[in-house]
Amino acid sequence: MLKGFRNFVLRGNVVDLAVAVIVGAAFTGIVNALVKDLINPLIAATVRKPDFSAFSFTLHGGKFLYGDFLNQLISFLLISATVYFFFVLPIQSLLKKVNPAKASPPTTRPCPECLADIPLAAKRCQHCAQPVEPATPGA
Repeated sequence: MLKGFRNFVLRGNVVDLAVAVIVGAAFTGIVNALVKDLINPLIAATVRKPDFSAFSFTLHGGKFLYGDFLNQLISFLLISATVYFFFVLPIQSLLKKVNPAKASPPTTRPCPECLADIPLAAKRCQHCAQPVEPATPGA
């Protein structure tokens, strides 16, 4: 029963959903505060503007506020990086430990004469044309 619950919780789509909830709820406020309280004052110190939202241009009477987009882009990149490095990578390493990848059986073998890789069922080497015994599937 606990093993089934563990498999359910560690399934990829459940983890993805949990990450999406975390991105949407928990880190939005933190990252917005980081951008507003730390990054924007650095911008104000270097370009004499309070933040990127002051950046805009006018084209044929229309005002384009590309600075607001830059603020949101910085927030998104910081949220994404935080979630990836603090949640996605550790969960992936945990999943690899819990469910190790199974080795696939070999499909080739070395030729006894020239050591080139040949298919298991080959009766003759495709490189040196030497006759070889077909390998048994379990060997």
